[in-house]
Amino acid sequence: MTTFTTGTDTLTRDALAVLQPGFAGTTAPDWVRRRLGEGLASVALFGRNVTTAEQVTALTAQLRAERDDLLVAIDEESGDVTRLEVRTGSSFPGNHALGAVDDTDLTRGVARELGRRLAECGVNFNWAPSADVNANPDNPVIGVRSFGRDTALVARHTAAYVEGLQSTGVAACTKHFPGHGDTSVDSHHAIPHIDLDATTLHERELQPFRAAIAAGTRAVMSAHIRVPVLDPDRPATLSRRILTDLLRGELGYEGLIVTDGMEMQAISGTYGLEKGVVLAIAAGADAICVGGGLCDEDTVQSLQDALVSAVRSGELPEERLADAAARVRSLAEWTAGVRRSPAATADPEPEIGLTAARRAVTVTRAGAWAPVTGPVYVATFNPAPNIAVGDETPWGVGAELERLLPGTATGSFTGVDAGDEALKAAAGRRVVAVVRDEHRHPWMRTAVDTLLAADPDTVVVEMGVPQSPPRGALHIATHGAARVCGVAAAEAVVGQG
Repeated sequence: MTTFTTGTDTLTRDALAVLQPGFAGTTAPDWVRRRLGEGLASVALFGRNVTTAEQVTALTAQLRAERDDLLVAIDEESGDVTRLEVRTGSSFPGNHALGAVDDTDLTRGVARELGRRLAECGVNFNWAPSADVNANPDNPVIGVRSFGRDTALVARHTAAYVEGLQSTGVAACTKHFPGHGDTSVDSHHAIPHIDLDATTLHERELQPFRAAIAAGTRAVMSAHIRVPVLDPDRPATLSRRILTDLLRGELGYEGLIVTDGMEMQAISGTYGLEKGVVLAIAAGADAICVGGGLCDEDTVQSLQDALVSAVRSGELPEERLADAAARVRSLAEWTAGVRRSPAATADPEPEIGLTAARRAVTVTRAGAWAPVTGPVYVATFNPAPNIAVGDETPWGVGAELERLLPGTATGSFTGVDAGDEALKAAAGRRVVAVVRDEHRHPWMRTAVDTLLAADPDTVVVEMGVPQSPPRGALHIATHGAARVCGVAAAEAVVGQG
C-alpha cells in the first residue's frame, strides 16, 4: 500500500494549483472565486471573456480579491491571434511581420508595449511568443504566427520578444516545444507527426527555445506533436523523454512547463481529457491549459479528481504533483514581485504597433504604377480560419479603404466560384483582391487569376505568408492580418507611407 506524506487537503490543493482553466462570462463566476479559495492558482482568459480593456481590468480585480498572487493567463500573440482585441483586430502586427522587418529592438519594443497593456489590465501571463520555425510553408496552423523560416532570425526575435514582454512583469510562455513549424496537420484536430532526424531537430527546431531559455523565459508551452526521433510513442505534451529528459535535462530549463490546450483533439480525442492530464503531469508538465472551448466547474472537479486518484493509486508520484504546483506558485510570486517594482513601469508607445506594421509592408509594382485615387471594389477571399485564430476577428483592408477612398464597396468570397462572383460584384470597378496564404488554397489562386485576366490593373494584397510570386499591377505583402497591417496596406494602395 502506498503511504502519503501529506494530507488530503494539500493533495487536492496541489491538484487544483496545476490547472489553468478558462470560464464563461465577462465577470468572475462564483465557482471560480470559490475555487481560488480552495487552491486554484491560475485562470485563463479567452475572447469570450473580453469586451473592453476596462472590463478586463475589473474582471482581474474581482479575481484578485480572492487571491492576490493569481496567475491570469491569456493567448495574446497579437497579429492574427488576439484575445484583447478579438472583435476589432490587433493593434500590433504578429511575429511574421516583425521577422520581415528584422529589427530586434522593434520586436522588443512591441512586446514591451503589449506587456504594458496586459499588465495594465491585470494580466500577468501571456502564452507567447511562438518560437516555431516555419519550415513547412503549407503549415495550416503556424504560418504568420512564426517569425519566419530562418532559424537564426526566429531565435533572435524570440529572445527579444521574451525580454520585452517580461520587462513589464508579464511572464512569457515560449511555444510550441519542441517545435510545431514543420507540420502539415493542425493539432487542434489530430496529432501531427514530425519526422525529422536528430541533427535537424537540434540545429533548427530547438535553437529558438535555447535562445528563449537564455533570455530567461519564465514558461515554455509543450506541443501536441509526435516526434519519433525523440519519442516514437507519445506526443511531446505526454512525453517524459521530451519534457523532462530533453527540456529540463539537456536544455537545462528550470521554469514552468505548461501544456497547450488539453481539450484539443490531439489529446482529448486520443487519450481522453482526464487521462491526458495525468500523463502530462507525470511526463513533467507543471500547468494544464484547459478551456479554450468552454470549461466549467464540473470539468475542473473531474480533472482535480483524476489527479488525486492517480496519486492515490501510485500512477502519479505525489512528489511530481507537488513539484508542479510549487513551480506554478513560484511563477505567481515572480509576477507579483515584478508588478510591484517601479522598474516594470514602461512608458506608453501607443503607435509602435502601427509603425511596425508599416515597416513590414513589402510593395511590388508591375511597371509604371500610380496610387489609387478613386473608389474601388475590395474583394476579400476568406479561407477557413484555424482554431487558434478563430472566426470572430475582422481582417482585411476594406474598412480602411472605405475611409480613404469614399465610395469604395466591399465583398467577401470563398470557394471555387469566388473569382467569378467577385468580378460580377465589382461591376467594372477596379478590384483590390485581398488574400490570405494564397499558396495554400487553389481556389484562391484561381480567383486571383480570374480577376487579373479580366483586369491586369487589379491590386493584390497578401495578408498571410507571401509564398506565391507577386502579381497584379500592385502586390502588397503585409506578413499578417492584424488590424494595423490592414491600415498599412490600405495606405500603400493610395500611395501614403
